Amino acid sequence: MNKNVKKLTYLAMMVALDVVLSPILRIEGMAPMSSVVNILAGILMGPLYTTIMATVCGIIRMVLMGIPPLALTGAVFGALLAGVGARLSKNIYGSIIGEIIGTGVIGSLLSYPVMVWFTGTKTNLFWFVYTPRFIGATVMGAIAAWLIWQKAKTMPVFKQMKALFD
Repeated sequence: MNKNVKKLTYLAMMVALDVVLSPILRIEGMAPMSSVVNILAGILMGPLYTTIMATVCGIIRMVLMGIPPLALTGAVFGALLAGVGARLSKNIYGSIIGEIIGTGVIGSLLSYPVMVWFTGTKTNLFWFVYTPRFIGATVMGAIAAWLIWQKAKTMPVFKQMKALFD
């Protein structure tokens, strides 16, 4: 099979996993499974494909599930930094740190003006309103991703996937 077709197939599988898992284990205002998938995708696919994955997932969740733009602001920056962190550190810890900074800090701070624009009103919200929940979700997701990665990194299919995107 062509290398690009394999990459797109893996990308589609990660999108499907994220879209299916995120609402199942969702706490209002928190999507820890999205962080799990972002971290694992970051270490497996790198920044470009992980960011594409998060963007597509966010759009699907907004359109099909009625989730506000938090689906994009929360996931995209974390996905990008998870991939960058993984590439720079060559391990899952860089991906975890990137996800926490990208989603927990940057994504949460950018969510405030996006939600003010989305709702069309200036609310009583403040800049850090989303930060505790986003950081909580990323920490829960990071723990789960680390536990999953301890087994997954030894499996041949994950080794092949990681090698394909390196």
